[in-house]
Amino acid sequence: MGTTARDRRRGRRVVERERCCVATTTGQFKLGPSSLTEAVFESLRGRIINGEIAPGEKVTEQRLTSEYGVARPTAKSCLERLTALGLLRRVAHKSAVVPQLGAAEIDDLFFSRTTFEEAATGHLATLRRVPAETERAQTQMEAAANRSDFAEQVQADIAFHWSLIHGLGSERLTRMYEMISGEIHLTMGQFAAHRRTTPSTVVAEHVAVMTAIGAGDVDGAKAAIADHLARSRERVLAQLESAEQG
Repeated sequence: MGTTARDRRRGRRVVERERCCVATTTGQFKLGPSSLTEAVFESLRGRIINGEIAPGEKVTEQRLTSEYGVARPTAKSCLERLTALGLLRRVAHKSAVVPQLGAAEIDDLFFSRTTFEEAATGHLATLRRVPAETERAQTQMEAAANRSDFAEQVQADIAFHWSLIHGLGSERLTRMYEMISGEIHLTMGQFAAHRRTTPSTVVAEHVAVMTAIGAGDVDGAKAAIADHLARSRERVLAQLESAEQG
């Protein structure tokens, strides 16, 4: 038998419910209209970064199908993507878990960050070009700092540093930076390092970077980003030490 108009309408309604993923049962998380997999990924990413899903906590396909009301292939795709970014870790025959970075891993991560971001910042300074994306992220961070909105500060900080990489337009550098981006985001969110200083401090450190780039001061730009990341590393390690002692 052929497909009737009623069948087609019913199919469109099912697709629309899937795309919007509006939770209909207690305990499910609501998602806005978007690609379903992308929407679930972004929701999980935010929950992991902000510590809602704690280090060591398991994230399984079954959990995602229950919390978000999605099919297992969608849940599996999200878990694979989060694992590739370092926001989840999985060993053979074990469930994916949110990692807890140790001091040695944090040191290595910041060494890698500094290598990438110094190169990007120095090259932007040779062009005297502060990317529009960087300026937008800084504006968002200043607004979040004024509201003492920690979660928004973290997101704006992530956007600021990504904008320096994106600003070069280098596909290969972007791919390499993406390999460590998940762990970068974890350190920003899990350790709440922004709370070890005043919100205006991080804002001022960003301003120093942008000012040097705009002035064409290559050495100054590299020094500013290196100093900012060194201070960030110190804040993260201090938070880690406090957590271990606590």
